[in-house]
This record gives sequence, C-alpha cells and structure tokens, in this order.
Amino acid sequence: MSTTPTSAASAASDAQRPSGAMLYFRRHASQVLVLVSEIILIIGFSLASPYFFQVNNFSALLLDASVYILLALGLTFVIATGGIDLTPGFGIAFTGVCLAVAMKWSLEAGLPLWLCILIGVIVGIASGALLGAANGLMVAYLNMQPMIATLAMMLVAWGLAMVLSGTSAIPLTEFGAFLELGQGRTLGLTNAMYLILIAALIAAFLLNRTLIGRYALAMGSNEEATRLSGVNVQRWKFRVYMLAGSFTGLAGVLMASRLASGKPDVGQSYEMYAIAAAVLGGASLRGGKASVFGSVIGAILIATIRNGAVLMGIPDQWQKVLLGAVVLAAVYLDTRRRDQ
Repeated sequence: MSTTPTSAASAASDAQRPSGAMLYFRRHASQVLVLVSEIILIIGFSLASPYFFQVNNFSALLLDASVYILLALGLTFVIATGGIDLTPGFGIAFTGVCLAVAMKWSLEAGLPLWLCILIGVIVGIASGALLGAANGLMVAYLNMQPMIATLAMMLVAWGLAMVLSGTSAIPLTEFGAFLELGQGRTLGLTNAMYLILIAALIAAFLLNRTLIGRYALAMGSNEEATRLSGVNVQRWKFRVYMLAGSFTGLAGVLMASRLASGKPDVGQSYEMYAIAAAVLGGASLRGGKASVFGSVIGAILIATIRNGAVLMGIPDQWQKVLLGAVVLAAVYLDTRRRDQ
C-alpha cells in the first residue's frame, strides 16, 4: 500500500512533535529549574551542616519564607502587568507600625483584647492597601514610571513608619493571641504555614480564574490591544497595585506577630528578594507571564539560601553578596527567556 506525500509529511510532523511530558517541561521550565535548584541546595547544605536537615530547622526556614511568599504573591500580579513595585520592603515596616499603633490606641480606649487585635489586623491590611492605592494612582492615572513612583513611595512608607513609631519599636507582648499567628503551632505546623497556604490559594484563584488576573496578564502582553478591546486599563492597573499592597499589609501583620512589635526598620531589601522570587518562578519583567506556584517556590529557594548561609557561618555582609547574585541570576534568566 503506497503512502502519499501528505500523509508522510504528517507522520514526520507527528514524530517531531514533543510529547506531553516534554511540552509540560518546556512550559514550566522555570519552575522545574527552581525545584531542581532547591533539591540541590538541600543536599548541599545537609552535607555542609549537621543542623540543616532537621525538622526544627525546616520549620524555621518555612517561617522565614512566609513573609517573602506573601510579598511575592502581590508582586506576581504587578509584574504580570509589566510593572514593578519597590514598596513591599519598608511597606512591611509601615503596615506593622500602623497595626501596632491601632492596637495600642484601642487598648487604651478600653476595648476588649480580641477587638483590639481585630482592629489592628484590619488596619495593617488596610494600610497596605492604601499604600498600593497610592502606587496605583501614580502609575495608572498619573502615568508615572512604576520604578520611580514606587521608589518614592518606599521612602514615604519608611518615613511614616519612623514618624508614627517615634523611631523605636512598639511592643505588642500584651496581645498574646495575636502573637500566636507568627509564633504558634497547630497540628505540628506553624500557624504562618496555614496563612500562606490560604493566601497562595486565593492568589492562584485570582490570577487564573478572575478578571483581575486575566487583565493583568493581558496588559502585560499588550496593553494597547487590551485597551482597544474595551478594558479600562487604568482602573484595572490601579486595582492590581492595590491588591499587591494588600498582600504587603498581610505580610506586615505576620511580621509584627513574629517580632511581637511594630518595628520601623524592618523589611530592608525584602522587595528585592520578593521580585527575585517571582522572576525565578517564571514571571517576566516585561509582563504577560506569571505563576503563583513559581513565586512560592522561588521565595522558598531564597529562604533556603539565607538559612543555609547562616548555619554555615557565612557573615551577614557576604550573605547580602550571595543574595544579590541570586537577584542578578533571576534577571538574567528573565532576559534569556525573552530572547528565546
């Protein structure tokens, strides 16, 4: 039986077509690379330090990663639009101080302890959303460059944190139930892990199943085409920055609970780690591509490097050099992805 040229060409094309597994790895190459890197780091640090591969250390590592994860989740949406946000670092300080001030004032007003905590948490998240709204206003409606606008707001957030706190930490030791969020455990896991799981699920749902996620990716892919299709780009970009600010506020709440205080000097360089986590996880700095799962594992990778460096006795200044190299590697990988 003879074979026609068309059927032969079709058979050759099918033979060259990548299998389902290969297609999956191509689509998720960044996440696979980060997972492999994480496994290599775990093996390497376990061989270098007898204290690394222990349950208590992994628990501490994930607790450290929790703040990076929350910040990276918010930045995932901003980076998807092709924007950037430099406020999360000192945004943690600002929201934590706002939370602490609100709790103290509520307690002095004679309100029940549980209500003081509730008010503080709401104020912490709302102050982050307000910070994000300010970023969104400047970027979406005033057409300012995201890097310049958010850099200015980063300094504003830091300054306000100093002003509101009087440049010193505001202790929260009397709010024991609140401290359980960042220091307590449930069923063997730190409470922060449950918070991170819920936050990641919400972020994944928003990115993949709602308009804010779809429009964020669409704006990052082609903002003008998105506008011509009838989408109010300014409104949705504003909402994206406000959402990112809300995640910053949640991170500030968690950090204040962990430190048992609202500290105005906490969070320095955290925005760089969160950006690196999102980019390592597959987000493109040009926009149009982002992954919640990738951002989570990217943040865990950075926390692993910090944790292992401490156990190996690497000085803090060299840790900064190492993490700076990780940020550069993330940017380089993003450049390579764009060129391919």
